[in-house]
Amino acid sequence: MAAAASLDLSARQARRIAVRAQLLAAPRPTDALDVVRHLGFLQVDLTRVVAQHADLALWSRLGGTYEPEDLEELVGDGALVELRAMLLPSEDVALHRADMDAWPGEPPLKEWQEDLADWVAANDGCRRDILALLRAEGPTAARDLPDTCEVPWRSTGWTNDKNVMKLLECLEARGEVAVASREGRERRWDLAERVHPGDPAVPAEEAHHALAARRLRALGIARPRALEAWDERYDVRGTGVAARVDGVRGTWRMDPDRLQDLDDFEGRAAILSPLDRLVFDRKRMEDLFAFDYQLEMYKPAAKRQWGYWAMPVLDGDELVGKVDATADREAGVLIVDAVHEDGDWSAARRRRVHAELDALGEWLGLEVARP
Repeated sequence: MAAAASLDLSARQARRIAVRAQLLAAPRPTDALDVVRHLGFLQVDLTRVVAQHADLALWSRLGGTYEPEDLEELVGDGALVELRAMLLPSEDVALHRADMDAWPGEPPLKEWQEDLADWVAANDGCRRDILALLRAEGPTAARDLPDTCEVPWRSTGWTNDKNVMKLLECLEARGEVAVASREGRERRWDLAERVHPGDPAVPAEEAHHALAARRLRALGIARPRALEAWDERYDVRGTGVAARVDGVRGTWRMDPDRLQDLDDFEGRAAILSPLDRLVFDRKRMEDLFAFDYQLEMYKPAAKRQWGYWAMPVLDGDELVGKVDATADREAGVLIVDAVHEDGDWSAARRRRVHAELDALGEWLGLEVARP
């Protein structure tokens, strides 16, 4: 059977598909749970230079009708659950159950997977102690769980000797424990059976295809193959339709439901978290938007171009600049150190972006202090 012909897209059409798929065009969505269901997940990152990532990502889409309490309520009532530092709809846990049951992975295992399985097996006594305490006591912080590991966790990084934390993350990945709640930055753990819904596991092949299809739905357009990532492990080769983007080498896969976006598009301005899905894959961002950006929080201050937590700026179907801002909650001020304009901004673009910046300050309950 002959392969289906690829769709030919202009760069603008590809950008519009990506923006619409990420719910960053007009009109805005209206429901936080619907947004998370469409996006598939929200990354949990507690950096609060302006606002935590999950809150900022929802505000960028929903606008001033969204309040952080909305997300807290969704987590509190079990509509969203945390899994491997992602907030996802609770009904989607069933799509991850097959991978939990197959932990640390399907054979043949990589060397690091074998080492991880051996380490957990060597510390099975500690595993049992943790599960017994959680069963008796309910949600408990890691610092209050027993460290009876016989073999310590060795790492060249900051996790070295963090035995209980590493063991909990392994037990989470295999579906034995789950994050029940957070108090500030601290996770409280419980038995997964008390946190996750009891839906049966979706068979692995079906689940992987569904997760790949959801990835493409959320992105709109993506490379057929992508590097395995902690948050999205299934590429989109078997989903969508083939596409080519004018001026960009290689092929893409496109969500067929996005065909309507080729002509039907109404853009708006948006200020994004540095971790927003629209820009998280920097290579895809460069290919589609020709946008020069990187998160500079780990750079020495003297080497930063745009700022510690500079937020990308979207206007219509273009990424057009960065906002370097800090929320000083004690002073009641959103301090804007700089608005970096890429290219020549029109007066209308400047008005749209600054209006969105004012809306961010209003949402935060802070007065905007511009340079």
